[in-house]
Amino acid sequence: MNTITRRLILVLACFSLSGQALDQTGLSIKLVPWIKTGLKAPTGIFFEPGNSSRVYILEQKGQILTWEKGQFAKEPFLDLQSKVTFGGERGLLGLAFHPQYQQNGRFFVNYTSGNSQLTSFVSEFKRGSLNEKIILKFAQPYSNHNGGHLAFDKAGLLYIGTGDGGSAGDPQNNGQRLDTFLGKILRINIDGQSPYEIPKDNPLQKTGEKKEIFAWGLRNPWRFSFDRETGALFAGDVGQDRYEEIDLVEKGKNYGWKAMEGDHCFIPGCNREGLVAPLVEYGRNDGGSVTGGFVYRGNKIPKLKGLYIYGDFMSGNVWALQYDQDSRKVIGNQLLLKTDVSIASFGEDPEGELYVVGYSGTIFRISPVL
Repeated sequence: MNTITRRLILVLACFSLSGQALDQTGLSIKLVPWIKTGLKAPTGIFFEPGNSSRVYILEQKGQILTWEKGQFAKEPFLDLQSKVTFGGERGLLGLAFHPQYQQNGRFFVNYTSGNSQLTSFVSEFKRGSLNEKIILKFAQPYSNHNGGHLAFDKAGLLYIGTGDGGSAGDPQNNGQRLDTFLGKILRINIDGQSPYEIPKDNPLQKTGEKKEIFAWGLRNPWRFSFDRETGALFAGDVGQDRYEEIDLVEKGKNYGWKAMEGDHCFIPGCNREGLVAPLVEYGRNDGGSVTGGFVYRGNKIPKLKGLYIYGDFMSGNVWALQYDQDSRKVIGNQLLLKTDVSIASFGEDPEGELYVVGYSGTIFRISPVL
C-alpha cells in the first residue's frame, strides 16, 4: 500500500498525543483537539466565505455536517449517501463554496458513485435545496487515486484535482496523456454558459486535448490550496513506492508522473526535458502519503506567516515550507511536529487560522505554544 488507500484504511487507536513541538525549529506549535466526537471518517473541513462561526465537515460516506456554537446541527447540511460509493479512496472527497456564496448560495462537491463503473462527479447545489446540477463527470478505471479536491482562485475559476485513475504505476499512462481528465488539475468557469465554460487562457487548445486541463503529470493531488496573499497554488501529490512531493502548480506545466516520482526517475532512464521538479520531496523514513496544506496567513502564530504548512497521513508529521516568490527558490523546509494523527486534510478559516482533520474522527486547531 503506497497511496491514499493507506490514508483511508489506517485507524489509529489513540489521539491523546496531539503533537510534540520541535523546539530546534524555533517554530513552536501544537495541535489542540477542537471537535473530539461525533465524526466518522472525515475527509475535510471547510468554511463559507467570510464566516468563521459555521464549520462544514465532509464525511467520506456522503454527508456534510455543520458545527456551530459548540455542537452539530441536528440535520446534515447535505446528505448524498444514497448516491455516494465510499470505502478505500472512494467517497465524498471535495467541497468548495462559490466566492459569492453569501449572496447566491452556490456550492460544489466532488464524489464517486457506481460499482460496476466507478464515476467521479463534480456537482453544484444551492443552499437549502437537494437539486443536483452535474457540472462534470468522468469514469474511473480503478477504485483508487480519485483526487477529489475543489478550490476557487481569486478570479473565481474552479480548480478540480484528479488522480491518475488508480491501480499502481499508472498502467494507462493517464498522467502524461492529454486526452483524459485523469492525473490533472482542471480549471473551469462555472459562471458562464451552463454547465461551464473553458477559460480562454487555458493552456491546451489542440483537437483531441482536454481543454479543461490546467496542469498535468500528477499521480494523486489529494489536497491543494491557493496562497490567499500571492495566489500561488501549492499541491501535495501522493507518491508510489519511494517519494512524496509538494508542487508549485502553474499553468501548462508537466509535473512528471509517471516518468518521475518526486525528483527521481520512476521509469529508468526517463527523459526529464520539460518536466517540473517538486519544490520538496521526502522518502519513506518521513512518511508515506502526503497531505497538502495551506500557506499560513493568520495572526495568532506570527512566526508561521508566509510558511506553507503540510503533513503526512502515515507518519503524522507536520512541516513548514518557506518558498520565496521573487527568487522562485525554497529557502527552508522544517519539521514542526511529530504526531500520532492520521492527517486526512487541512482547513483554513476566513481569518487564516489552520486546522487539521484526523481521519479517526478528531478535528485539531493549530495553535501556538504559550
